[in-house]
Amino acid sequence: MKEDPPAPPSTDPAAKRPRDAKATREAILRSAVEAFTRFGYDGVGVREIAKSAGVTAMLVNRYFGSKEELFAEAVEESFAPRTVVTDDPRTLSRDVARVLVDRTAPEADHLDPFLLMLLSAPNRRSAEIMREGIERHVERHLAGLLTGTGARERAGLALSLIAGVWLMRKVIGDTALLQAEGDDLARRLEAVFELLFRDPEREEDAGVQDA
Repeated sequence: MKEDPPAPPSTDPAAKRPRDAKATREAILRSAVEAFTRFGYDGVGVREIAKSAGVTAMLVNRYFGSKEELFAEAVEESFAPRTVVTDDPRTLSRDVARVLVDRTAPEADHLDPFLLMLLSAPNRRSAEIMREGIERHVERHLAGLLTGTGARERAGLALSLIAGVWLMRKVIGDTALLQAEGDDLARRLEAVFELLFRDPEREEDAGVQDA
């Protein structure tokens, strides 16, 4: 009796991946973070993300529901880790300034959360999702390190400064900032951060005592 020829290999990328729900979900999320960081929210679709992850678009939607929900997960993954803001309130100004200078040096790797933010900001919904992520993770963490009134406002101003320096130095390539000596630039930034991080109530009390 003649045997049937073997079935041709499947061309479905999902069939090549072991049926491990956790590994599959992580692969999709890694692919999404990379894609949104490179192309922004409007520059990539679910099919491209699925192809890079080795799965089908249907499987992406099964795990994440929609492109918007997948983007929200990618933002969570990108903004939860510490990139520039440190943890020690005693040396916060100096540490943040130093890390910012080092991470925006020409030879340094690009900071993925900032690229994701820059490229996805034009879309109103993705901008809202990023705002929520920034406030929930970075701004809340930084504000928690500050004392006195207006902690969240001062934290927001500091994050604006960080984003501006990153944009001008790493993306635009401002000549003066690129040619600045690292230690000197860090000292100047430290002075500015110190103004933002300093407790305004203590400054008022000191002014009253001096008077």
